Amino acid sequence: MPERLKIAINTGGGDAPGLNAVIEAVVMSAQNRNWDVYGIRQGYQGLLNTEEIVRLTPEKVRGISSLGGTMLGTTNKGNPFKMAVENSSGEIEYRDISDRVVKNFNRLGFDCLVAVGGDGSLEIAYNFFKKGIPVIGVPKTIDNDLGGTVITFGFDTAVSIATEALDRLHSTAKSHDRVMVVEVMGRHAGWIALNSGISGGASVILIPEIPFDIDKVCAHIMDNELKGQRYAIVVVAEGASPAGGSIVHRGAGEAGRQDVLLGGIAASVAEMIRDKTGKDTRFLVLGHLQRGGSPTTFDRLLSLRFGAAAVRMIEQKQFGKMVALDPPNIKAVPLEDVIGSIKRVSLSSDTVQTARDLGISFGD
Repeated sequence: MPERLKIAINTGGGDAPGLNAVIEAVVMSAQNRNWDVYGIRQGYQGLLNTEEIVRLTPEKVRGISSLGGTMLGTTNKGNPFKMAVENSSGEIEYRDISDRVVKNFNRLGFDCLVAVGGDGSLEIAYNFFKKGIPVIGVPKTIDNDLGGTVITFGFDTAVSIATEALDRLHSTAKSHDRVMVVEVMGRHAGWIALNSGISGGASVILIPEIPFDIDKVCAHIMDNELKGQRYAIVVVAEGASPAGGSIVHRGAGEAGRQDVLLGGIAASVAEMIRDKTGKDTRFLVLGHLQRGGSPTTFDRLLSLRFGAAAVRMIEQKQFGKMVALDPPNIKAVPLEDVIGSIKRVSLSSDTVQTARDLGISFGD
């Protein structure tokens, strides 16, 4: 490898607090090694349209670690291995244009790609690694559902925002003897719901890992009322579902994606609680509030650690791997070991047991 390396970095998938901090750490760490860093805008779009590539200097990134979002932009679509294009008949078809990305990467003289993203983005990165691109992965998702690392950056901020919302809802719920059902993100894992629900004093937490019985949920709410608690906060993960039922979703995802847009479970749960208990019940969907704003101190520091570790891994030529938190250290794990699987909440975990000890119901 040449002495002065030319590094590319992109951010893919949903935005998350801490992305800018990773970018800053990569640029500053590379600068100290006399390396150059270039940002690839909008996922891999910059490697298809090279006008979307920007030189990243310390002057451009210094201090951005406190900012939410990503200065490079991101996207949930545009997989070069399955790009949605419109044919001559006006129909959408999917084509593999990954060879164009590899050709442009090599033509531009890049020595490594730092790919920051969740499971989908890192799977794309791994596929490019198999096509010869030296890749380092950095795990990002507010859902915390990526394996190989104890925690992903963005998660702590999302939990903090959800917890603050629950704190605020207690006063209005108590004033009206009302049940408030709050839907949080997390897709098919219940990490955000579990952690914010416990921290925010919820009466009920519904997560994908535990199919719920609405009769048991309602019985718990009414039992608490007999004990003097005439209001309730119910936290429900967007991927939660009733026993024997199915996940509620709003429709198909973006073109080129095989997943669905989750959402609507809070409205469904609120209606069932209202019908079965007769209590005044409202629902609230926090949605993208959980992604916005500045990262917490924890996420900011973790992102900076991940970015700096990625540069050290480049120096050590540990390509095809992902940085991961293994407290108290950062380690490198093979990308092939972490993609394609969902890290779910363990039902035997201390956190789940803590919730049960506190008298919180999971509807089971």
